[in-house]
Amino acid sequence: MAAPSTLRDDTRLVSHAVSELARRTHFPVAFGGLEHDGAVHVSTIVGARTRSIEGLVVHATRGLGGRALVERRPRMTLDYRTSRSITHDYDRAILGEGIATLFAVPVLVGGAARGILYCGSWAQAQVGEVEARPAFDVAGELGTELRVRAEVERRMAAAPSPEGGLSAGAREEIRESYAQLRSLAATVGDDAVRRRLEDIEARLAALTGDSPAPGVDTDVHLSRREIDVLACAAVGSTNGEIAASLGLRATTVKSYLASAMSKLDASTRHAAVTRARRAGLLP
Repeated sequence: MAAPSTLRDDTRLVSHAVSELARRTHFPVAFGGLEHDGAVHVSTIVGARTRSIEGLVVHATRGLGGRALVERRPRMTLDYRTSRSITHDYDRAILGEGIATLFAVPVLVGGAARGILYCGSWAQAQVGEVEARPAFDVAGELGTELRVRAEVERRMAAAPSPEGGLSAGAREEIRESYAQLRSLAATVGDDAVRRRLEDIEARLAALTGDSPAPGVDTDVHLSRREIDVLACAAVGSTNGEIAASLGLRATTVKSYLASAMSKLDASTRHAAVTRARRAGLLP
């Protein structure tokens, strides 16, 4: 069973995604939830006129969402009441709300379906590429958040305790985890999610227990991308590897490195990494 803090995070992430779904698609009803023990538990509903969807639990293969869950692809019905392509286990909830057109999009994490997001309308409505694309985007963003969070939790759990000091190997593990976390964060487009990741990155960096070295200029300000690039360079990545990791061009990576080196008054990338660490900018 997931920890209470994880369940709270799940609820918060789904709530944000469903709100975005309603805002971006303009469907009157939006709802969704994550999968637990082979069933999707609807945790957030926006725009409903009744309470019939509340507490809905959709099992794998059952109903429209159950099919989307096991097939790992979107499913839609223009007339839910008469549809013959799905089971009607959840008619009381869906028809009770008066939904005619229903669109279900799976939330994928590493190829596995982790949840379902639904859009519904009370009248029959065509769903083309223009209408569907925002739903795909929201589901993709939620999947990315879940993937990043899982990776962060895994790495934070594996991180050694700083009590009594860290071994050289432990420090390198933290630095590599920090670099990989920044690479993951670079794939997230949501500003709120990025800010949460920055908080986690700071916690991870603090595990080294380091503080700025005496006499080092701590008034150096590097951009987020400059720190991303330096964090990857710090663990030995080449420009090409950094570019692939961060989704940049190799020439762009070179430009960020040159800018960071200039700000840190360093003549090589290795010197720049050392000075960034002494300034408390890198773990």
